[in-house]
Amino acid sequence: MRTRIMLSLFVVVLSGLSMLLGGCKEKPMQARQIPLEDFFKNPDKSRYRISPDGKYYSYMAPYENRMNIFVQEIGTDSAIRLTSETDRDISNYFWKNPTRILYMKDTGGDENYRLYGVNMDGSNLVCFTDFPEVRTEIIDDLENVPTEVIIGMNKRDARVFDPYRLNIETGKMEMLAENPGNIQGWMFDHDGKLRVALAIDGVNTQVLYRDKENQPFRAVLTTSFKETMNPQFFTFDNKNVYATSNLGRDKTAAVIFDLAKGEEIELLYQNPDYDVDQISYSKKRKVLTTASYESWKGERYFFDDETKQLYDRLNKDLGEYEIAITGMTKEEDKFIIRTYSDRSLGAYYIYDKNSDKLTKIVEVSPWIDESEMASQVPVEYQSRDSLTIHGYVTLPLGYTLETAEDLPVVVNPHGGPWARDSWGFNPEVQFLANRGYAVFQMNFRGSTGYGKKFWEESFKEWGLTMQNDITDGVKWLIDRDIADDERIAIYGGSYGGYATLEGLVKTPDLYAAGVDYVGVSNLFTFMETIPPYWKPFLEMMYEMVGNPVSDSLQFVETSPALNADKIVAPLLIAQGANDPRVNKAESDQMVEALKARGITVEYLVKDNEGHGFRNEENRFDFYRAMEKFLGEHMK
Repeated sequence: MRTRIMLSLFVVVLSGLSMLLGGCKEKPMQARQIPLEDFFKNPDKSRYRISPDGKYYSYMAPYENRMNIFVQEIGTDSAIRLTSETDRDISNYFWKNPTRILYMKDTGGDENYRLYGVNMDGSNLVCFTDFPEVRTEIIDDLENVPTEVIIGMNKRDARVFDPYRLNIETGKMEMLAENPGNIQGWMFDHDGKLRVALAIDGVNTQVLYRDKENQPFRAVLTTSFKETMNPQFFTFDNKNVYATSNLGRDKTAAVIFDLAKGEEIELLYQNPDYDVDQISYSKKRKVLTTASYESWKGERYFFDDETKQLYDRLNKDLGEYEIAITGMTKEEDKFIIRTYSDRSLGAYYIYDKNSDKLTKIVEVSPWIDESEMASQVPVEYQSRDSLTIHGYVTLPLGYTLETAEDLPVVVNPHGGPWARDSWGFNPEVQFLANRGYAVFQMNFRGSTGYGKKFWEESFKEWGLTMQNDITDGVKWLIDRDIADDERIAIYGGSYGGYATLEGLVKTPDLYAAGVDYVGVSNLFTFMETIPPYWKPFLEMMYEMVGNPVSDSLQFVETSPALNADKIVAPLLIAQGANDPRVNKAESDQMVEALKARGITVEYLVKDNEGHGFRNEENRFDFYRAMEKFLGEHMK
């Protein structure tokens, strides 16, 4: 198993051809300026789910500017609002059984989620985990057990999560095992029995297994954290597991793993270029359906003809969009379908397999006209040390890679950093493109999905080769005359915020401005203020990011707050006061250092937010400030 520490925070090669007649490129007409709020306001309705019996669907919609849960009988026009949250959006929800829904919510962005339950008529709303400073996680929804769910809580010890069996009718909780301090994941078989534990011991990982719940766990596989053997679910006889694994290979593949023997016994599917990240199955028919991976966009390998036929049927009507099945009935005869593209948030549909009827439910954001949105084009370039870096360029409406010339550019490195940018509708990107900026996103080394070696290339490279990959991409745009080298800004969140600050430090002449959103500024203080439940990963973080003692000289060199004297470009910084991942002190010290030198710095803090702004009015404030800031410094 390779454990990825997610801060979760936040090209097709260019030809650069000039047009004939003196090399001039014709500029398109300027697009209509779309109101900022249209990009960032809450959707009318989204996150549809279908009840297990197929009689109702649920969705989230605004109530007093917060996303709440509604339920509607299929075939009717009226809906019932189940929740009335006004301080914070509900973060996640699901149908537990045909009459009851469970949902999660935190307070002010602190990420200490609590679990609630409510009946489908809005009655009997209960908080099951009303414990201060405790985070609740869903481990297994126990779909075949209508009154129970498996949750994890760090109630006993803030550093680790113990598994509990929760009865949603009585509220009774039973601890199933006491985490000895090194367990980072628990896994149940199809009968709801706790059979597997995933442990972290320094920089090693272990898979622990038992045949029956009354037996002790035993270690069946020990690997470096750099290797992945990630069990996804048990085989249908509950003997082995389907897993994604890169043991003995660079790219993660779909396999069957024999837990009792601790060995891989069958390779199911591997892609030569990309990691397999998920395996799916039919719970009713008990067959594998798909293996998913991501090239420049999401792709599927089909194990099952019936599933392939279903997608082929959906593509017949919806093929101009990407298609995702986001919910289904227990009988797997009615499905919730979501469409999307790079220019559209898409729509929701219900597909009735028995009648072969596809019915549109709603457009997610009907005020967005996709003909006014820009295309997100996949591109690739070579780093200075000959790595192929994949990414995306989004140009203002009317431009192509061949006709774009001397455009203002916003460079947008992703968060994580062990994550990746993907193809699809991104409101930030579309907003910036609508304002006339080209947007450049790149999957620098360490980005996930490209194999083990590419991931490991990022270890202890914060601010070094990882930053060079960003710089090399910007210079690649300049060399092709797409970017105006005097009007380039850099903007990112979380690790992307760190890359923004480090870009202004390391290449001060490259950027005209920067926007840092909940970004790390000081590697020393960042490592000291991680959440308690990240503590078991600390040795891994030392190997992946660096050790503040043995790598102290590197930390001094690559901590932007300690090198603020090198920054000359103006900066906008946005921070949530309750951020548990990147503490507010990260932004405070950066602002203090810049003000001491007389560098223009604007600071936006939201007291009711955490790692990113979830409340609608706070999003408006942030992007309004960004628009004004870029407009002033990117003229």
